[in-house]
Amino acid sequence: MSRLRGKTIVITGASSGLGVEIAKQAAAEGARLILLARRSDRLEEVKESIRRTFSTEVYSYSVDISQKEEIENVFMHVLQHVSEIDILVNNAGFGVFSEAHEAKWEETEAMFRVNVLGLIACTQMVIPHMKARGSGHIINIASQAGKMATPKSSVYAATKHAVLGYTNSLRMEMARDGVRVTAVNPGPIATEFFTLADPSGSYVANVGRWMLKPEKVARKVVGAMGTAKREINLPRWMSTGSLIYTLFPRTVERLGRKAFFKK
Repeated sequence: MSRLRGKTIVITGASSGLGVEIAKQAAAEGARLILLARRSDRLEEVKESIRRTFSTEVYSYSVDISQKEEIENVFMHVLQHVSEIDILVNNAGFGVFSEAHEAKWEETEAMFRVNVLGLIACTQMVIPHMKARGSGHIINIASQAGKMATPKSSVYAATKHAVLGYTNSLRMEMARDGVRVTAVNPGPIATEFFTLADPSGSYVANVGRWMLKPEKVARKVVGAMGTAKREINLPRWMSTGSLIYTLFPRTVERLGRKAFFKK
């Protein structure tokens, strides 16, 4: 019998990419799903597809993760319906690649609202309930960009650095109440993310062969659900690079400058 059977899992950004794959694999384990995303039409398609394939409970709610009031309303409704949330996967996020002096303010603000403030708002909605029960799991999808920033992603990297800082602090706080917190730090994943992040297609053209498959990342995330896993870092070679950067930042920046600008 699956350890996820009967568990209620909330997934943000569940209408495409990694969010869909996490939802599918969690459903295969018998979990009850609450899917959140902005695009209601896509979300409805995902919900019905998972219901047909896995014969499990799936609910969907359209919500703009950049809007705190919408988040509060949706979570209040969800908690009235399911009474408790066992696992929250903060997956919603996006990026726009541009050099710092070219970054548009509206895009900068939107990235922080979704990637950071939205994630915090969703987390704050489940914390009191998980603390009261003395159990739960919060999984935050960060990025290798939160460990090693590169050119043309200054704002995106800043949001993911913020996510990692928040996650690390939250983990220590929640440990007192039996609530687990995991950070997921993937490298580039072959999803729709790059349609917006890299409209020119140059980044995908340069690094496409090294991109992670969303199914593989989802498998790692679902496998960590309910465990004490501190971090998931993918791929291994990129995680090693981030570690080397922490130890020898000047050397990595000097030797890797040309490669970093390929995006």
